[in-house]
Amino acid sequence: MPRKKPFSNKQKKKQLQIKRERKRGDTGSGPSSRNASVERGGERQSDTSDSETTDIIRRINQQPFNRESRYDPNRFRLHYEKESKEEVEKRKKVAREKVLLPVSDKELEVDINDIYPTEKGLSFPRRPSWNYEMTRDALLRKEEKSYREYVDDMHSRNPPGSLSHFEHNLETWRQLWRVLEMSDVILLIVDIRHPVLQFPPALYNYITTDLQKQVVLVLNKADLCPPPLVIAWKHYLASHFPHLQTVCFTSHPGQPYSTVLQKKRMRKSGWGQAGGPIDIMKACQEITAGRVDLSSWEKKIQRDAVAERPDGERPEEGAESVLMEHHSDAAMEMSSPSQELYKDGVLTLGCIGFPNVGKSSVINSLVGRKVVSVSRTPGHTKYFQTYYLTPTVKLCDCPGLVFPSRVDKQLQILAGIYPVSQLQEPYSSVGYLCERTPFLSVLKLRHPSLLEKPAHLADQGSEDLTWTAWDVCEAWAERRGYKTAKAARNDVYRAANSLLRLAIDGRMCLCLRPTGYSCLREHWENHPNLPDIVALQGRTEEAGAGERDEEEDGESSTEPEEERDRDADDDEDGDDEDEGFGRPGRKGETPAGLTVNMYDVLRENECE
Repeated sequence: MPRKKPFSNKQKKKQLQIKRERKRGDTGSGPSSRNASVERGGERQSDTSDSETTDIIRRINQQPFNRESRYDPNRFRLHYEKESKEEVEKRKKVAREKVLLPVSDKELEVDINDIYPTEKGLSFPRRPSWNYEMTRDALLRKEEKSYREYVDDMHSRNPPGSLSHFEHNLETWRQLWRVLEMSDVILLIVDIRHPVLQFPPALYNYITTDLQKQVVLVLNKADLCPPPLVIAWKHYLASHFPHLQTVCFTSHPGQPYSTVLQKKRMRKSGWGQAGGPIDIMKACQEITAGRVDLSSWEKKIQRDAVAERPDGERPEEGAESVLMEHHSDAAMEMSSPSQELYKDGVLTLGCIGFPNVGKSSVINSLVGRKVVSVSRTPGHTKYFQTYYLTPTVKLCDCPGLVFPSRVDKQLQILAGIYPVSQLQEPYSSVGYLCERTPFLSVLKLRHPSLLEKPAHLADQGSEDLTWTAWDVCEAWAERRGYKTAKAARNDVYRAANSLLRLAIDGRMCLCLRPTGYSCLREHWENHPNLPDIVALQGRTEEAGAGERDEEEDGESSTEPEEERDRDADDDEDGDDEDEGFGRPGRKGETPAGLTVNMYDVLRENECE
């Protein structure tokens, strides 16, 4: 019997890798194939044959797919500029050594001109001119050439390292072109916690000047921001863009996070109970000026508001159907921008915005039920789709796009534009967050140097000690029980990812402020429109104060409660806004003959 040939772990890994590729239906499987290089973390050439080389572009969010399927989920995956190993290691060293000091209120104020300076040429790629005599291949080549020139111009005007992360995938920019061409009114959706980061003036000027179309700015997630700050942002944007329609919106009215450890906000009512759809409809009525009959839309909003049952269930019988359309590439690539607005009496609304600002949630709320999958992961929306809200109103959904700017990359990560699980170095972003939030009072951390002492002694002096970003991650790993598999050391990388997800979800909220907010704080806190914002958020001022008191009490949760919420913030790709959409059971009610599912307890509110 011949002697067996040695089979190393490296060879076994390659063998399993090839099997996975074959299972997905990829061709050309092998250690040297293009797909294998992506699995190993290497970069391949762009699917659109653009000019970026494998040395400077990182393509993330790789999704398995079958080549026989209709759509390729990786076509619109996020493409960001690759960071060097030296830069990553330098930030890691700073996170270990830099002492965290709270910043002043003045440093929380941001100006849109500092993020998008006009002299730096921070624009976006435009679709080049074309005619019907051009072939499809000729059009694609012309678009690729124009895009290469745009990227070269951006890098020539801005020194290396000065630009933030921005989209390098030409296919995703093409989707923006299609939506802008098809739409009559643009819904530009931003996160109210940092709206100027996600409102490029170049895009607004292009839509209103070149395309001669109107923009409605939707300040989403209004429930995560204090009401005075919401009013201050509305006035700030109105002063810089006088002709801009601004609307506040929330998909979770009256449902704040009760504690920092709560996994998800339960959707006790359906999508039709969102705050803001009627304001979007009124803004569109003002823009259309009677050229489109929007009475059916107004009636639909009223039906959705009253059609919710007390138990949160919607009656399915007689429910209004929503027609969804997929657009093929051939149909969109050779389609000219329509110069006729409101064609055939139909208003087309285009929903655009950065990743993770809640575009899919806004669409679900406007429709009144779930038609789009939502997720905290940036780049979750993969396809261009349209939805007929009513016979005279159509919605267009576009994948999220990150425009070039001069904002700090750490702040971008906290804004949710980068998948947390794909970060090479999350510690600097944690330090950026902790310097701008009261992290000790919120997280109830014990300094790593005091972990050897008894609990009653360790709590004394944590606030007096100096903290670094690495210390915060280590203390959070100790509190949550995050350990490495082999040595059982504190898993600081997992803890850092957990803290970033808390910030992105709004459980550890970082809200930026417009310039001059500190000087006019008293004016905004006593503004006459304050009750309207409080009503939009779904709670009274007294109730909001009570909830804040409950949150302070709930943060000092007992150890069994911490165990119950052990992995509440670790899920990455779930449709986290869909939880609780079904019928909620009564408080304390357990079905007969069934034991309590301990995993299901994670979804419960620990303050109830």
